[in-house]
Amino acid sequence: MAGHFEATPGGGAAVALDEVEIAILRSLAVQLLELIGPGDEPAEGEDPLAALFAEGPSEPPTDPALARLFPEAYGDKDDELRAASAEFRRFTENDLRTRKRDDALVVVRTLDALTPAGDGAAVLTLTADECRNWLGSLNDLRLTIGTRLDVSDEDEGEEGSLYRLPDSDPRKPMVMAYLWLGALQETLVETMMP
Repeated sequence: MAGHFEATPGGGAAVALDEVEIAILRSLAVQLLELIGPGDEPAEGEDPLAALFAEGPSEPPTDPALARLFPEAYGDKDDELRAASAEFRRFTENDLRTRKRDDALVVVRTLDALTPAGDGAAVLTLTADECRNWLGSLNDLRLTIGTRLDVSDEDEGEEGSLYRLPDSDPRKPMVMAYLWLGALQETLVETMMP
């Protein structure tokens, strides 16, 4: 189980994590929450149902990582597609942000609930629902880090340049986190397969 998820009864999964891995995962999830931004809670006295029908932004984010997390629906090749993308974004981005925020919060909360043993290691056991939250958040973390690192398809394969970075390269820690998150994501997907 060390380093990879294994299936548990009831559709859940478990993984053994040491204290450094717990700290890294928690820190990355908190940074993702900060990037996504706070949710729009209804103001005092405001109808909570009104928030369900609130319109979101119509312009894509300028931050490349946010643009990757909230991409254009139809592209921007012509005015008609740009208008359709803006309309789609206006009615979906708030919900998508909420889901991504909820996923990252589940990661933080499940990590905070761990009780490490004397050696600092702990076994994280997730329910089936928490597995879906974790999978979404791991994907969002990889998309964000990959965008910041400007990762391409050619970089990722076993022969790719990500595997050949010298230790002196300042990107090396983030590349290692990116690859590790990918391995966690892959084993979590495998546990969720029927």
